[in-house]
This record gives sequence, structure tokens and C-alpha cells, in this order.
Amino acid sequence: MLKSRRSLLALSAVVLVAVAGCGGTSGDSSGGAPSAAGDGKAVHHDKLPQQFKDSGVIRFAGDSHPPYRVVGKDGTTVTGLDHDLQEALGKVLGVRTEITVVPGLPAALSGMLSGRYDAFNGPVKDTAEREKQFDAVVWMVTRTAYLIPKSGSAGIKASDDLCGKRVAAVSGSIIQDQVVRLTDWCVKKGKQAVQFIGLADTNGTILAAKSGRADAAGMTESAAIDALAAAKDDFTYVKQTDEQGAGVDKLAMLVPKSSGLGPVVHEAFQELFANGEYDRIMKQYGLENVKVAKPEINTAAGQ
Repeated sequence: MLKSRRSLLALSAVVLVAVAGCGGTSGDSSGGAPSAAGDGKAVHHDKLPQQFKDSGVIRFAGDSHPPYRVVGKDGTTVTGLDHDLQEALGKVLGVRTEITVVPGLPAALSGMLSGRYDAFNGPVKDTAEREKQFDAVVWMVTRTAYLIPKSGSAGIKASDDLCGKRVAAVSGSIIQDQVVRLTDWCVKKGKQAVQFIGLADTNGTILAAKSGRADAAGMTESAAIDALAAAKDDFTYVKQTDEQGAGVDKLAMLVPKSSGLGPVVHEAFQELFANGEYDRIMKQYGLENVKVAKPEINTAAGQ
């Protein structure tokens, strides 16, 4: 009897080990969070605030902004640099990442503050005002470019020629700030001010220029290069000069300070820089000229 009981206990132990082994390798067809335990790549999972450990996901807001976010015809599928970068961050953090398409920057900012989204990768300018509510992780720089339709009659051959012209750009974006600086330069030179047309996303600004509603579409130079690659026979572009207030702006991923996620995302970016993923992704999208030497956090407040 004692021998039979020992045999039964041994068999039960074998069954329990087998079940535990199956549970550790089962996949999640719905795209569940990667396992952090025993996963050498998810090196920063333990540093995540508890809410992200529990949910296993970081929710990003994202507007249409090629080459960062290319929204599919279904209106929900997103590809591009942002998708690849977020997946790389997710692997380091041991969580899934999701992107919800929003109409523009104001919707992304208000959505984060209300708790609907956890982050927005813009890329958006790091400012002291934004750092009051958000942690800003700087991961690239940019210059401003203006996409010009070749069939247009505005006669824009250089950025000087934008004075008095209609320029479409995303409302609340870094480009809107750049247009203000360009307008100041135009006025000081005795020329007419630039007429700003604020729209929801980059695709809208390109369509405005193509349809004649605007004479040019303002965007980051990387976005202009991407647009030219898709329609090189339709457009050319000019760059705003330093004299016109362009300079080089730091662009960041924004994360609400209240979540406690920002410093951990900064460390995850450091990991991507160290393991070569950052360089690989930037090279893949032709953005090597706007890379930074290292990721920084909240650089504007101290300036």
C-alpha cells in the first residue's frame, strides 16, 4: 500500500512538471505580452511601473506621418519607423506595444493626459512647456523642409520665395513654430508674411499642396524625403535656413509624467542605442543624418 502511494505521488509530480512546462511555452494568438521571466532581452521589465507589468502593453497614440507612421487603407493598420521602433522598445521592456490612429497632435496630447494612451512618438519638439506634464525622451533632430508641387505656379525656388505664400502644415506641430520664425524673417526683410494653413496630419498637408489649396507643405526634412521617394515627379522641396530661424530642433517621444514610465523608456532607448537596433532602424529609413549620439530626457527645462 505504501509503495502504491509513493508511485502515485511520483506520477503526480511528473504531471505537474509537464503542465508547468506547457504553460511556459504556450503562445498567445491575440498578441499577448512577451514573457519577461527568463527573457534576457527584456532587461528593463522589472523597472516598469506596476500598471504596465499588469497590463503587459504600452498604448501609443499616432497620427498619419510618413515615414514614421504609414496608416493602411483600413485606417487602423500602421507600418513605418514608429512601428518598428516601438516593437524594439517592447522587446527590451518585455511588453506588447499598440498604436491607435488619432487625428493629430492635440488629440494625442489630450488622450495621454486622460489616460487613453501611454505615449506619443511624434516625433514632436521637446519644449519646457511640454515638460511640465510630459517626460520627453529625445532620440533624433530635424530640419524643416517645404514640399513644392512642380506643377504649381507660385514660383518657389528657395525658402526666401515662401514669403507671402500659403504654407500648409500640421496644427500645433514643430513646423508651425518654424513658419512663425520664417514669417518674422520675411517681415524684417520687408516682405509679406507667410500664410499658415493648419491641418490635422501630414497627408492632409501634401494633398493641400497638390490640389492648389496651399503653395507648399511644411514638414520635417525626413518626411519630405519620404514623400519625394513616393512621388518624385510631382514635387521638389526647399529647406528653411538658419538665418530664417530653422536651426536644429530636438525631437522626442512624450510620456505623461504621472505614469512614471518616462525614465524607464529612456533606459530602454539607451539599450537600443547600445545593442545597435537604433542605428539599424534609422539606416533602414534613410534617417542617418538626423540621428543623435545618445538619447536624452527632458533637455528643454534647463535651457
